Amino acid sequence: MFDSLSAKLTGAFSSLRSRGKISTSDIENTCADIRSALLESDVALSVVDSFINVIREKSLTALPNIQSGTNQAQAIFEIVNTELVEILGGAARRIRFAKNPPTVIMLAGLQGAGKTTLAGKLAKFYLDQGNTPLLVASDLQRPNAVTQLQVVGDSVGVPVFAPEPGNGVGDPVKVAEQALIFAKSKLYNMVIVDTAGRLGVDEELMKQAIKIRDAVKPDEILFVVDSMIGQDAVRTAKAFEDGVGFDGVVLTKLDGDARGGAALSIAKLTGRPIMFSSNGEKLTDFDIFYPERMASRILGMGDVATLAEQAKKALDGQSTAKLEEKFARGDDFTLEDFLEQLEAMSKMGSMSKLLGMLPGAGAMKKQIENFDESEIVRTKSIVQSMTPLERRDPKVLNGSRRARIAIGAGRKVQDVNSLVDKFAAAQKMMRQMRKGGGMPPAMAQSMGMPPGMGAGQMAPQKAQQPAKKKSKSGNPAKRAAEERG
Repeated sequence: MFDSLSAKLTGAFSSLRSRGKISTSDIENTCADIRSALLESDVALSVVDSFINVIREKSLTALPNIQSGTNQAQAIFEIVNTELVEILGGAARRIRFAKNPPTVIMLAGLQGAGKTTLAGKLAKFYLDQGNTPLLVASDLQRPNAVTQLQVVGDSVGVPVFAPEPGNGVGDPVKVAEQALIFAKSKLYNMVIVDTAGRLGVDEELMKQAIKIRDAVKPDEILFVVDSMIGQDAVRTAKAFEDGVGFDGVVLTKLDGDARGGAALSIAKLTGRPIMFSSNGEKLTDFDIFYPERMASRILGMGDVATLAEQAKKALDGQSTAKLEEKFARGDDFTLEDFLEQLEAMSKMGSMSKLLGMLPGAGAMKKQIENFDESEIVRTKSIVQSMTPLERRDPKVLNGSRRARIAIGAGRKVQDVNSLVDKFAAAQKMMRQMRKGGGMPPAMAQSMGMPPGMGAGQMAPQKAQQPAKKKSKSGNPAKRAAEERG
């Protein structure tokens, strides 16, 4: 979503870094470039002007105290980064759990913002953390809203309280009240209430939302907003804030191609933090919103922290430990190990999204967009068509074996040959790193090795060679002098 903004901000700072000593006019030009980039991204004018004024003032104040050259550009970059984090809400905020369960979370927002799907994502998020959520179908107006919530609940393994069929039948306030009584009797520690929306803000919508709020007294009211609707997101948020009120914002559809101005405006103008973000259609495409990580991505520095968290969730602890032991013994990395790593990568989600979290991903935008996600599936199919022996020892792969594997995977023999050749080259490179000077500790750990297995410790210890005997001189007098020496 922020690709265009990120590219323009990166360009502005690249221009600033290319200068020697930075002048006042350089700062003014950079501020003008940033202002233009933010306005083009549909950020609210009042937010942009406030942001630029703070950056200009702090940069001009700090300039005389900074050494010339790269340090000046970096200092101004840090100022922009800090202020960007502030615009996005400062620090991440978590759900406040009730002292006496259940914790009640009410979802509010317009129709089409993705509340029902978001309810399922939120329920799964807290279910995975050991909570016992209950979904409540209080949207009895939208056609099939109750059925949709039941389908979503089944897919994430969370029960749904839905005593009314919906489609205009039933009292949503009464359903919410009954759900709270049911949750207490069954010891659910979290209740997530899905409420009705409208195509636009109207009096009827607000009255119903206020009645549900007063009936269940939620611990958190989350305003769910489609981040692709631009300035309308801010206006709608202000209307809900004045009507129902809310404690935090959830941004949906952050994976879209809109300009993203809502994310940079809504927290500042409403004074409410962005608490969660949804960036995909899968029920796992959901996480806590971290302002500092989002600012890092917008400024082209990637989001390594989120990438590491996703890798940790996907990697199996036993597989990692087994791989560490293999490297410690000096065993070869096999195609069986490779298959396990491919399985872990598949669990992490879209490779394009993962690559987009790397620092400098903006410069590889076209390559990332053109990345073929199905290539991993095709590669897995080839390895899975091999026997255990063939995975452990690719040297046994003769022509007939490769032809059989190609048929089993539905690929060409050339594809099998290409995979085997690339794997052999990778295996050879890893052997070389284990021999000579070893490898840097960071690289060793990234490959699953235990800490300390870095440079200097990877090289095998050579047996000490006995000293060669010197040949004795044929001259008796000289030989006697050598022996005395």
